[in-house]
Amino acid sequence: MTSRTGTIFNIQRFSVHDGPGVRTTVFMKGCPLACDWCHNPESQDVAPTVVRLRHHCIECGLCTPGELANPVVANRDAGDVERCPSGALQMIGERIDARALVARLLRDRVFFDESHGGVTLSGGEPLVQAPFVIDLLKGLHAEGVHTALDTCGFTPWEHLRAAAAVADLILYDLKLMDPARHAAATGVSNERILDNLRQLAKLHRNVWIRVPVIPGINDDAENMDATAGFLATLQPAPRVSLLPYHPAGAAKFARLGKSYTLRHLATPSQDALETIAARFAARGLAASIGGQAA
Repeated sequence: MTSRTGTIFNIQRFSVHDGPGVRTTVFMKGCPLACDWCHNPESQDVAPTVVRLRHHCIECGLCTPGELANPVVANRDAGDVERCPSGALQMIGERIDARALVARLLRDRVFFDESHGGVTLSGGEPLVQAPFVIDLLKGLHAEGVHTALDTCGFTPWEHLRAAAAVADLILYDLKLMDPARHAAATGVSNERILDNLRQLAKLHRNVWIRVPVIPGINDDAENMDATAGFLATLQPAPRVSLLPYHPAGAAKFARLGKSYTLRHLATPSQDALETIAARFAARGLAASIGGQAA
């Protein structure tokens, strides 16, 4: 296999919500969207980032007074992180060779084999680093490991097509159907996302749709009916998972010195989620509640 280098920020083992079986999920740096509800805001910048954990900082003098005012520390590297006496400086992001990452992931093969699981590439948006991701998918495929690609769909079609050719499963996010509302909530329009999904459905037979349910942003009947109507035009009908909002990313926003604007939102009730699922059922689509599609 080729061996390009890419940037990841986490490897989460024993995942059960990112595809079938027990999985290892690799989180990539970089994302073209900026969703207020993002669970991984540290993924949005593709470059590794050094942050300061203020509750660990002893103001030892390694950082300048100006740097102490900002939790994100510019112009610092891994050496500075190692020299920090209190562990307050942490690097978010690891540069790694594709072949080396495949070897690391193969350590979990016993769990994949016993559970019919595999590896899921998530983020961020993995296809921001498309050549690296495609190398990973090819390397894992050569080892007989089941692979899933979790994507927001906002990527050049040629990148998605190339990745889909070597991924066993595509987890595809759909957030809002109206282009203006999508742009307001995520920072980009959705024309490319919808067009890519139309094309993807024609060539890949294992696409699972994941719809985050964000109160007051996309949970209204108009949007959910439009989403179900669009998905009903795809053949074969895709699996759908409704992912209820929860403020998992709030602490991470604070860690990065960013404001989390959705603290007032509550997780949708089971009744509300079942009502939305019924809207999909009315279009002939089975929508499960939670990360694992039915």
